[in-house]
Amino acid sequence: MSTVAFVTGASSGFGRGLALRLAARGFAVSLAARRVERLEEVAEEVRAAGGRPLVCPCDVAERPQVLEAVARTRDELGPVDLLFANAGVDWPTYPDELDGREVAAMLAVNFLGAVYATEAVLPSMLERDSGRISVVGSLAGYGGLPSTAAYGASKAAVDAFFESLRIDLRETGVQVTIVTPGYVRTEMTEENPFPMPFLMELEPAVDRIEKAIFRGGRRVGFPFPLWIQTFLGQILPRWLYDILASGQDRDRRPDGGHR
Repeated sequence: MSTVAFVTGASSGFGRGLALRLAARGFAVSLAARRVERLEEVAEEVRAAGGRPLVCPCDVAERPQVLEAVARTRDELGPVDLLFANAGVDWPTYPDELDGREVAAMLAVNFLGAVYATEAVLPSMLERDSGRISVVGSLAGYGGLPSTAAYGASKAAVDAFFESLRIDLRETGVQVTIVTPGYVRTEMTEENPFPMPFLMELEPAVDRIEKAIFRGGRRVGFPFPLWIQTFLGQILPRWLYDILASGQDRDRRPDGGHR
């Protein structure tokens, strides 16, 4: 039976990139995302790379859909050996337009989607005392930035939850790797109208993710210069951090205006 991976957000970006790497390693790869046509295209690429694909359309914000997708993967490919919880969304949060429903929607995809996928694969991993869980957070989860309140909160939740889970699993054969990227050239970041310092190309970023997962790394962050800046920002006095952070122009309204 093939080694099996379940990849969320597999239709583009990190998800597609890692799915192809896993296929080259001989994995059977279950591809989960909402865009069915894009998943079918990635499935063809996985097949060409030597892997066995399974297309599992689902919305990770919907727990029953995630559980069903993992159950189907188990039935058709076998138990999941590697989970890459990558699905995510990003839109700005402005104080004068605050809508709790939008915050909840982002938390549901970025955080709870990863939790639901983990819930689905973890019992089998614990039973076999073997498995790899990798989840995509963000450097934005390390501290507040302008117009990213909901996105940063969702990624901070990912970081705290999966770091705790990793500690809880330290005496088992299940490893947890947290990925904390900064700016990487993907479909999501292509829509950003603001400057993105140290913007990294996708393939080198996927290289780092793949290496971290298979060497058993606890955490991988990139690009390195931005990771250093983020780390230093955590130890600054809050009054100084506020000044520096507020100087970043991240307004994404169509008119670019601040209100």
